[in-house]
Amino acid sequence: MQQNHKNQEPNPSHFEESQGTSDQEVPTHRDLTWDEYRDTIQGMRFFDPHIHMTSRTTDDYQTMFDAGIVALIEPAFWLGQPRTGLSSFKDYYSSLVNWERFRSSQFGIRHYCTIGLNSREANNEPLAEQVMEILPLFLYKEGVVGVGEIGFDDQTAAEEKYYRAQLELAKQAKLPVQVHTPHRDKKHGTERSMAIALEHGFDPAWVIIDHNNEETVKSVLDQGFYAGFTIYPFTKMGNERMVKVVEQYGPERIMINSAADWGISDPLALPKTAALMKMRGISDETIRKVTYQNAIDAFGQSGQIHETDFANGLEIDQSQKMNGNTILRGGQQPRIAKESLFIN
Repeated sequence: MQQNHKNQEPNPSHFEESQGTSDQEVPTHRDLTWDEYRDTIQGMRFFDPHIHMTSRTTDDYQTMFDAGIVALIEPAFWLGQPRTGLSSFKDYYSSLVNWERFRSSQFGIRHYCTIGLNSREANNEPLAEQVMEILPLFLYKEGVVGVGEIGFDDQTAAEEKYYRAQLELAKQAKLPVQVHTPHRDKKHGTERSMAIALEHGFDPAWVIIDHNNEETVKSVLDQGFYAGFTIYPFTKMGNERMVKVVEQYGPERIMINSAADWGISDPLALPKTAALMKMRGISDETIRKVTYQNAIDAFGQSGQIHETDFANGLEIDQSQKMNGNTILRGGQQPRIAKESLFIN
């Protein structure tokens, strides 16, 4: 994890486009090497409530486990290109509640997910109508802790239509909601997202408004919602900015995530931010709340999260199989000595 991104252009990934920010406005995310923060966070446990492991490699799972990540939530997401039919949605949702859950367990990390029709995909209305019909088949599966990530991207009428429809599904299933807020015109999109949730009768404590920044956080907290923050290189939040937010607003109803996906992103954003908070003098209890406990409290309202299932680590048995398949390929050994120069 020692890549130097400092000389790269801003990355318009994760639904985002470059906003032409000035040098002074570019987030100040920077990589920390393992040696720099390992001792600082020794013994801490982390819960990443937003990461797209389908896009990540086995190496990421191993590195995350070594850094103290014991559990995560994988929201249903956009694959980077339009799906062409209902079957691809079925296969994707099925992988979130089956294979990815199994794969994560093989590396000692408890996997949960949220299921939903992504905002960008709501704009294909004929297909969206079909997807809405199958969502209840997955919302009641084991390990599904919310409806998400849903909300607005371009803030179209179709996005609002299916955001509202999925809020009603969440109410029926008694599940929390994970709301994606748009990058463009974020303040308006965030306020609109919250207003609609309240209009549908939601207790704000059951709604996690994600991808916040300094412009939106006060209103989200003042209205009683959970405020998620995504540490994502070059876009969204840098972890130095995140430290300042925690210093200003404290730990209540704030949670930090990586949203790592197929873009240039960092699955260790959570432990790195914890290390930076520790270095800046923030208390261990505050760090624990924003990197672990608040996510459990919010999504645990689903009744699907039991801390005892992962707090002391999972029993790893890589001889296990799912539908006859193992995570080991061609006689691989379970773990690789990552400090070694040689890859055998």
